[in-house]
Amino acid sequence: MEKQNTVIEMKHIVKDFNGFKANNDINLKLHQGEILALLGENGAGKSTLMSILSGLLEPTSGEIIVNGKKVTIDNPTAAKKLGIGMVHQHFMLAHSFTVLENIILGHETTNGPFLDIKKAREKVLALSERYHLAIDPDEKVANITVAQQQRVEILKVLYRGANILIFDEPTAVLTPQEITEFMTILKGLAHEGKSIILITHKLEEIKQVADQVTIIRTGQDVGTYSVKEISDQQMAELMVGHSVEMKLTKKAEKLGKEILKVKNLQVKESRGSLAVKDLSFSIRAGEILGIAGIDGNGQDELVEAITGLRRVDNGHIIIKDQDMTNKSTRKITEQGVANIPADRQKYGLILQISIADNLALQSYYQQPFSRHGIINFAAIKEHAQKAIKKFDIRTTSSDLPAGELSGGNQQKVIIARELERNSDLIIAFQPTRGLDVGAIEYIHKQLLKERDVGKAILLVSYELNEIMQLSDRILVLHHGQKSGIVQPEQTTKTELGLLMTGVKKEGKDLDQSFS
Repeated sequence: MEKQNTVIEMKHIVKDFNGFKANNDINLKLHQGEILALLGENGAGKSTLMSILSGLLEPTSGEIIVNGKKVTIDNPTAAKKLGIGMVHQHFMLAHSFTVLENIILGHETTNGPFLDIKKAREKVLALSERYHLAIDPDEKVANITVAQQQRVEILKVLYRGANILIFDEPTAVLTPQEITEFMTILKGLAHEGKSIILITHKLEEIKQVADQVTIIRTGQDVGTYSVKEISDQQMAELMVGHSVEMKLTKKAEKLGKEILKVKNLQVKESRGSLAVKDLSFSIRAGEILGIAGIDGNGQDELVEAITGLRRVDNGHIIIKDQDMTNKSTRKITEQGVANIPADRQKYGLILQISIADNLALQSYYQQPFSRHGIINFAAIKEHAQKAIKKFDIRTTSSDLPAGELSGGNQQKVIIARELERNSDLIIAFQPTRGLDVGAIEYIHKQLLKERDVGKAILLVSYELNEIMQLSDRILVLHHGQKSGIVQPEQTTKTELGLLMTGVKKEGKDLDQSFS
């Protein structure tokens, strides 16, 4: 029997961008106290649909009904008045302001002409306690963790009176422990009567917290299903429109010569403390070494040191028998290093320039893209068209700015650029962060293909499933030190979790060079 307490109904929503229908006759229904997952590939139209619901976009046609009444949501203020609040994937916080200032910004409590900070603080702390969102109201946002920033964003929408909360990829930047905590928060919000739409690519999260799942494919909804009655495999296939390998098959490794040797490495973080402490390991051709660890345990500093973006204080980085310690990024790149960075928008792409130009960023000064200092634009365009086809980058033109692509297609641009250079060492840092199951499957297969042709791969990921599936060996970092090196088939997530918190594993370490 259908529930009666429907809080949101979106009927036959169409959003047309100059002939391209990002949403094409989508229907969605949300009930009070329910967690509805919105699942779809990157570029399927999920964010467009939620931008319409939150007032950032207007639909071309269709209707929205809130609490039984047809409404027009033509701006974010109209959405807020209807009790709709959205927590975006990329947080919208002023880092120089305190937590309290960020929460009340634009909705300040006043006493006559004066700001009533005391009353605002009391309200924020009451919300914090009620919804188990522990925060320090006086701490600057610049000094708090990503998980704490997310709590601030949730408190912002609750402070504004939201009863309908939209979360866009909320766990993309969280550690496994933070994700577990966040799921508890979501359940608590629903239990309190809040209605939640959860945009996510992670099937296990849908299974964990959602009641219903609406699946969108290429701008159309393919149905709404009870989470209890649909399997991961069915969700994945409905999302991408074809069968998906949920478990990767990996060929036996064929090890070649040593490509990367890191010896007694010490690297400082920005405030001057050691982030990487006397770390040693090596990677050979034809293997994937996974780096596991809780975010903030030296992963960023390690990768930045290897790629020439951060100074090494002590120790050596040897790439293909050449000491590349503290060499420039260009020299390291020319030594045969490909780099897939953790943040595709901040470090991987120049969003304002074309896909074609982004694909040539690492090699624009070399043939065939340049000769005697003169850029060959025809060669760049031809290269882009081939890469778009080979790596299935979904775009109407190579001239389109990279910022207009979906997250998955932006990642494919980076993958195409880095892998096409035929480097011997590939550094892949969070290569599938925020991507759907189809894009994840594609990128995993590309990395395994590179491994199988003899490339050495350093995989840094906070997704334990990814680390376990792809790695031949796993190095676990704790406080910038090696907590252990294990083989994925001889360990468990529980054991990895213990190593990540500094509990050493008994027995022989598996680093053949530095055991």
